[in-house]
Amino acid sequence: MARRWPWLAAAAIAALDRATKHWIETRVAEWEAIPVIDGFFRIVHTRNTGVAFSLFAEQGAGPGGWVLTAVTGALTLLMAALLWHACRSQSEHWTLPAALACILAGAGGNLFDRLVFGSVTDFLDFYWGAYHWPAFNVADASITCGAALLFWNAWISRKPARPTV
Repeated sequence: MARRWPWLAAAAIAALDRATKHWIETRVAEWEAIPVIDGFFRIVHTRNTGVAFSLFAEQGAGPGGWVLTAVTGALTLLMAALLWHACRSQSEHWTLPAALACILAGAGGNLFDRLVFGSVTDFLDFYWGAYHWPAFNVADASITCGAALLFWNAWISRKPARPTV
């Protein structure tokens, strides 16, 4: 019997991503900053034409934005196919479907924004003195957690080296 929990997890993460973005879009003016932890974290409403953590923002602005949208769409479909396969396999460690579900949810959440709005809403803003991390969202965090789980899965799934004679 196929595992269904990764699909439910992906749907829940994608719903949380859209709900938080909608809350920001309807209640926080663009570039408004709401301090949460002084000197460390604030909520700020920004629009990102790039990918996770504002990477490739210059390429996503204007007419070239369709390339990032197409790549994001292709990667979302690839993650769905990989998740389908991982869920059908009973031999995979739970970390693989969890990782793929996180990446699928994040990619799908940002793809939705890109298709509907032409950019992605970012709002989690961490900084320390002069050091500033690019603003991000729940989808970006989900993709990052999924990548970490993929590394963990690769580590625990590796085969011991065969001794050479």
